Amino acid sequence: MAFRDTTRQTALFIDGPNLFATALAVDLNIDFAALLNYYRKRGNLLRAYYYTALPERFEQSDGKSIIPLIDWLDFHGYTIVSKPTKSFIDSEGRQRTKGNMDTELTLDVVDLAPSLTDIILFSGDGDFAPLLKWVQRRGIRTTVVSTCMSKPSPMVADELRRVTDVFVDLGNNPE
Repeated sequence: MAFRDTTRQTALFIDGPNLFATALAVDLNIDFAALLNYYRKRGNLLRAYYYTALPERFEQSDGKSIIPLIDWLDFHGYTIVSKPTKSFIDSEGRQRTKGNMDTELTLDVVDLAPSLTDIILFSGDGDFAPLLKWVQRRGIRTTVVSTCMSKPSPMVADELRRVTDVFVDLGNNPE
């Protein structure tokens, strides 16, 4: 039986597209119910955020709709943070789509920081390294969940892996 530490105040921050790409890279199916249950059993889980930009037609690049996942997560205890993607024409004249959620995730971390002892970040995005340093200066323990084992290159930025207190590699067949 897992030890439940009620003195720890934890929040999960899941960069949805980044976790999706990481899971694909290591051929892993994420069980979001088990994930939430695992952190609830370990201590006081204050929030579990899932961030994603939603395309106008709500389809992932493989043609499958992301809406069933978002609805399921929302119904089962995750806080969904989303915004519409934006389309633009790149320098070569190709239609591109972007939907970065870094600012929203950062603001939620900053808002919750006074109530937390631990943050768990599911992302390999090196842009979050300064954020982790900021929360660490406030005495908050950081964990990054991503992978170094993807080919041809790691899904986690080296600066993010180096700055975090704990790094969990999804390529190591997590339980």
